[in-house]
Amino acid sequence: MSRIQLALNVADLEASVAFYSAMFGVEPHKRRPGYANFAISEPPLKLVLIQVPDADRGAGPQGALNHLGVEVFSGEEVAAATDRFRSAGLATFDEADTTCCYALQDKVWVHDPAGTPWEVYVIKDDDPQDARPATAALPVLETGAGACCVDR
Repeated sequence: MSRIQLALNVADLEASVAFYSAMFGVEPHKRRPGYANFAISEPPLKLVLIQVPDADRGAGPQGALNHLGVEVFSGEEVAAATDRFRSAGLATFDEADTTCCYALQDKVWVHDPAGTPWEVYVIKDDDPQDARPATAALPVLETGAGACCVDR
């Protein structure tokens, strides 16, 4: 089983939490400064809200998308996705035992043809001792020899 993840940049975290709580009828699963996530059963969705200053976010939907993902529930599923991506000739960026979004995770990143970042990830510890905020949305670098993705 898996669920889609949608990570959004929001300028007003409190207003966004209130809106999405009303929209989906659930309270956040996790709250941290500048961060909230919802584990929504129906539809199966992990909604992540990352507070970004207005000047950095921009207006409208263009500034809203941070990244997309698929949350899986085992490391074997992350490995299978990695193999599938590589077999298809997609450039991947692997992160093992990384702490992001206040959780310890294993993940693999790919980008769609327009550059939209997607991650397939498993949460290994939802409240690790060294919890850190989101650093997702890996930008695409030029393709070709030595190309890879990097944190911004």
